Amino acid sequence: MQLDHATIVTADLDTARRFFVDVVGLVEGARPPFSVDGYWLYANAGRPLIHLIDATVPAVTGRAAPRIDHIAFRLENAVEWQALLGRLEATGVDYQRAQVPPMGPQPAEVQLFVALAPGVVVEFVTAQQHAQFKNLE
Repeated sequence: MQLDHATIVTADLDTARRFFVDVVGLVEGARPPFSVDGYWLYANAGRPLIHLIDATVPAVTGRAAPRIDHIAFRLENAVEWQALLGRLEATGVDYQRAQVPPMGPQPAEVQLFVALAPGVVVEFVTAQQHAQFKNLE
């Protein structure tokens, strides 16, 4: 089993789209003709990973808008991590850094958290060994 997609409901579609395209590196792609505005953002050979939906539509009973706690992207090597940091800095996106201490055989990790919108957080995580750069110290 693997993650199919994450849906983010937000009143600021353009800011969310720019973040996921300009910083995360996803690509805007085809989306079915739904009755509500939004975007499907793709990664890795045509798979829609993030669905953005306009929160200006009245919320369905029991489903708050905007909504999602956070989604997390794992970066597997130092080159990917450094490229992400460069894009965050180039676009002026603020982030918070956190450490995940080692637990048993699981090595220490580094996390970056970006508050994309009120109530919507994006996490990036990598092994601490990949994040040993001067701009993170």
